[in-house]
Amino acid sequence: MTAAPEREVLTWSGFGDACRDLARVILADGFVPEVVVAIARGGLLPAGAIAYGLGVKNCGAINVEFYTGIGTVLDAPELLPPELDMSYLEGRRVLLVDDVADSGRTLDLAVRLLAERGAVVRSAVIYTKPTTIIRPDYSFKDTSLWIDFPWSAAGTVVEEDAGAEGSA
Repeated sequence: MTAAPEREVLTWSGFGDACRDLARVILADGFVPEVVVAIARGGLLPAGAIAYGLGVKNCGAINVEFYTGIGTVLDAPELLPPELDMSYLEGRRVLLVDDVADSGRTLDLAVRLLAERGAVVRSAVIYTKPTTIIRPDYSFKDTSLWIDFPWSAAGTVVEEDAGAEGSA
């Protein structure tokens, strides 16, 4: 019998703690964002929770696809519609949020895009991996393990339904 590989498991309670801790660190650093931008999809929930913790109501999302499955990626990250109104961000303090900086290529692309549009960008993630090409400004924890996030660990309902149909 082979032991399952060790994983970093984030619970819903741990997620709440991580986001509040990140909000505290960001404020203690003196960065007061005017806008919180999530990198969809993984950054949507952390961005919302951190925005609440910071008292920021102005939120948006940038849609970037890089991972197409577990361990499978595109050659380069790609922007997907709908597009964020980048002109609004010019001159504003923007906190860019994602769940993890793994390769860092998605985070790097998003930081560069926002900065090119004149935003004053800082980045925050829950987890940073040693493989990242860009170090986020704020990170809750460093890990080299595969991460089970509470919102994705069980897979999709579509996959669940497909399995049920196949077993009928």
